[in-house]
Amino acid sequence: MKRAALRLLMALAGAAQAQPAPPTESVTVTGARSRQVLDQFVQSFAAPTRMTGKLARWEDGVCPVTVGLKPVFAKFIGARVKAVGGQAGAPVNERADCKPNIEIVFTTSPQGLLDNVRKKQDAFLGYADSDAQRDALAKVIRPIQAWYLTASRDLRGNMLVDSAKALPAEITLPDPYHNPPFITVFTKQGAVSVTGSRLGDGMRSSLYHVIIVADPAQLKNYEIGSLADYIALLALSQVSGLDTCQALPSIVNMLAPGCTQVTRALTANDLGYLRGLYAMGPGGNLRGQEDAIAFAMQRQLDGR
Repeated sequence: MKRAALRLLMALAGAAQAQPAPPTESVTVTGARSRQVLDQFVQSFAAPTRMTGKLARWEDGVCPVTVGLKPVFAKFIGARVKAVGGQAGAPVNERADCKPNIEIVFTTSPQGLLDNVRKKQDAFLGYADSDAQRDALAKVIRPIQAWYLTASRDLRGNMLVDSAKALPAEITLPDPYHNPPFITVFTKQGAVSVTGSRLGDGMRSSLYHVIIVADPAQLKNYEIGSLADYIALLALSQVSGLDTCQALPSIVNMLAPGCTQVTRALTANDLGYLRGLYAMGPGGNLRGQEDAIAFAMQRQLDGR
């Protein structure tokens, strides 16, 4: 019996040695804190605006509205966007009657919705120089997709909406749970004086209006919490790299084509990016802004 037990222990030991050792927590943490990795993560996320070449963030209070879902789910998503905004340090409008500046639309006909926006309210698609660019902007290519209207502000706080066209007075969104359709009214923006040069001029970009469209037919395998987290990231920042699998864990990997490193909730990296975005100096150049976000992320991941 002793010899049999000894042989069994030796066999188990040999099997354990044959298996590759799992990565330790210290290896994972060290990789996450590498400044080079963080720099690459930030640069892949950052989407500078056309007018200033800088990163935009909310300066007015975030006020989301969700249509196309049952009220309980619509309320959940709006509350999640506000909660994440609060964690990130973004301004949040807590008034129940606030004027929405983030429209979140669930529709099984996303391209039809965008065709209508393109036809009647194309300023909300974002900045474009030509009809060809507007046509390209209006194409739906993801199950959840966002369109950003930004604004430029000078040192005095004067604002000019980044649009080659006049801003429409209102935008109409279809919603089977409201009759008539949901209508959001906006104040028309006129041109203002913008001062300074483009070299260290202190100009900054801000988010003015965001449309997020989600196709529930393509999202049947995702829980509402995961969708709310993904939408919150898009609502609070103009993110690029959505079709690329990020090296660090991120909610964007959830819908990135062919990505095997799938995360279905906001990660520390996502929240760190958002906090860095809302803590950075808005008037610096793009490289300085990216460095500031990466530095803030590193301090947060290091527990400082």
